[in-house]
Amino acid sequence: MKTILLPTDFSKNSMNSIHFALTLLKDVECDFYLLNVQKASSFISDDMMVVGSSTTIYNTIIDAAKKSLSNIVSKVKEHYKNDKHHFHFMVDYDNFIDSIDQVAEKNQVDLIVMGTKGASGLQKVIFGSNTVRVIQRCKVPVLAIPDNCVFSNLNKIAFITNNATEFNEERLKPLVDLVALNDSVLHVLHIADENHLVQKQNENIDFFSSQFVNSIHDYIDIKTKDMYDVVHKYIVRNHVEMLCMVGEKHSFLERLFNRHLVETFAFSIDIPFLVMKNN
Repeated sequence: MKTILLPTDFSKNSMNSIHFALTLLKDVECDFYLLNVQKASSFISDDMMVVGSSTTIYNTIIDAAKKSLSNIVSKVKEHYKNDKHHFHFMVDYDNFIDSIDQVAEKNQVDLIVMGTKGASGLQKVIFGSNTVRVIQRCKVPVLAIPDNCVFSNLNKIAFITNNATEFNEERLKPLVDLVALNDSVLHVLHIADENHLVQKQNENIDFFSSQFVNSIHDYIDIKTKDMYDVVHKYIVRNHVEMLCMVGEKHSFLERLFNRHLVETFAFSIDIPFLVMKNN
């Protein structure tokens, strides 16, 4: 049984990520937790005017969100009719990241699936601000789904590494599971830049070759300022359908997906992006 957390702000993009998750995991026994996190500023003055004297603003916000979540669950149950999928929903009135962390820990969540843009619809960043913060700060693997991305097949998955650490099956379990589930070809992109040598390259090549029968290894020397362009071209050239890596603070991940560089290169990733944690 997998436990999947689906944060939603009821935007089109967050709904798309829910549908992506349900389709991707259609053959997997799953507990899905739909979570909506509210904050006081989201309650506008027009709403306050219709609140009855016996009803608190807090209860009004929470009840409305719970009703919306209940409607979503009813619709997806009716649409997918999948006995392998079990649904739960909750509303929290808290800091977004703190809420995600608490729900993930309490329910032993295996994977967070969320959209890369929220209701604000930012155009010049790869991820919406909440998704960036979840990737950077939460301890659970995150699968970020771009706007309008619809699941088809994951024939080719790319994993990017600078081989600064040695990998094992436990650390890369989400990737191992996805490759097995979709019978995917795994492209391992070994990157050496001016900040990192390939300390663990040989050990990791042995691991990937033994763990993933269908694996292809490519090797690239790269300059940090060229990282976006090189990765983007690799994705397009090899028809990659999901990009994966292990995230570490103040390292490769932050250089690769720094928001200011995204705007500079006008690069917009249009495939799902899985970030696993280096525990």
